Amino acid sequence: MDDAAPFFSSGNYAPIDAEHDVADLPVRGEIPRGLRGTLFRNGPNPQFLPDPARHHWFLGDGMVHGFTLGDGRAAWRNRWVRTDKFLAERAAGRALATGFGGARDSGIADTGVANTSLAWHAGKLLALEEAHLPWALDPATLETRGVEDFGGLPRPFTAHPKADPVTGELVFFGYSVAGPLSAGMAWGTLSPAGAVTRYERFPVPFCAMVHDVAVTAHHVLFPLMPLTGSLPRAMQGGPAFAWEPELGGHIGLLRRDAGIASLRWFRAEACYAFHVLNAWEDASGRVLADVMEFAAPPLFPRADGSASPPAATRAYLTRWTLDPAAGTDAFRRARLDDLPGEFPRIDDRHAGLPNRFGTYMGQSRGEGLDTLAWCDLGTGARRHFTVPAGDALSEAVFAPRGTTEGDGWLLTIAWRAAEARSELLVLDAADVAAGPVATVALPGRVPHGFHGTWVAEPAQGVTG
Repeated sequence: MDDAAPFFSSGNYAPIDAEHDVADLPVRGEIPRGLRGTLFRNGPNPQFLPDPARHHWFLGDGMVHGFTLGDGRAAWRNRWVRTDKFLAERAAGRALATGFGGARDSGIADTGVANTSLAWHAGKLLALEEAHLPWALDPATLETRGVEDFGGLPRPFTAHPKADPVTGELVFFGYSVAGPLSAGMAWGTLSPAGAVTRYERFPVPFCAMVHDVAVTAHHVLFPLMPLTGSLPRAMQGGPAFAWEPELGGHIGLLRRDAGIASLRWFRAEACYAFHVLNAWEDASGRVLADVMEFAAPPLFPRADGSASPPAATRAYLTRWTLDPAAGTDAFRRARLDDLPGEFPRIDDRHAGLPNRFGTYMGQSRGEGLDTLAWCDLGTGARRHFTVPAGDALSEAVFAPRGTTEGDGWLLTIAWRAAEARSELLVLDAADVAAGPVATVALPGRVPHGFHGTWVAEPAQGVTG
């Protein structure tokens, strides 16, 4: 952690100090006329750099960027999320909250940093992270509206809720629900209108960072892997979260219609997945989940403070298979691709359903996300686009064009290292290898962040 902290305050990880409103950006090529809406993107951007010894990339203040496209034109707006932590530190003129318990320890209202991802649900734009409730933003101005609890939603929420394209429900979950770094989880659903329609808590074998889950039409899969949280360890000066592979893994599986009464656990070898590409049930009733699997998670030490070997901290697209009709040892893993990478996405209209196509950001040179990989999971073929050495790409978000799966565009932010600037790239998913059909030049830098979402017009309030 100590070695990583300075790294995450340099290069394109370094924060920016400006908020922009640019109505008409220069475009090379042509933005497709059918591409109308806004790409919202979130990531950590500390307004004040904290103590490097306690800082982690995951803890920076949330900054949301909105790229609005339409009629061949592009606009850009970015704003910090005005959380309680952000406002308290702005008033003080310095960092007050550092470390995973920083806000709580400093006396600031512990409402989170809203820095990880975004969701559009019930007509609301939500800035998310996994330990707190969502923050609602004005989709047109990105002004902060406040904490959104949907009329009684308990915390914590998740950075990765799953929208069901058939029912319109939003499936959510949380960990450490009984208090900081506690061994308990919860899951629930929001109706299309934003009402809490289910909320259930359940015990787990140990506290773990469960960043993402897999949701199918009928099941929820909880990957409890041994990136453990420990309050006693943290209070003694150790890492709040650490890798303990000797504990092995547990895969929880429940039916959405039956809830925790149907929960059962499968044992698994220790591995880790920050992100799920998609999951579904096959004709025999097996649950299949495609994930980006690490042998050991990056960015976190072992409990003794040592680091995992670099080769173990690269993720590969891997298929997990569970058979609810078999015994608890019926958990299988199979690697689907040999290009390491992260940040998998699909055409979200197929979330929880069988899908043929998916994308993720690859590491073709062994470090840095320099390749957009578009995978045909039916044939095993992969097409890709790679930026020059030193440059990097953000998570690619899919924007539909037609009704057929995979017919649309991929939107990603490129970091151009030699010029220290950023660009928005638009690629046609049908011909990724041809490179961008449009490149939007930005007058400022977009720091490396996490996740985004595409909101097509005529979503209420989304304007340039």
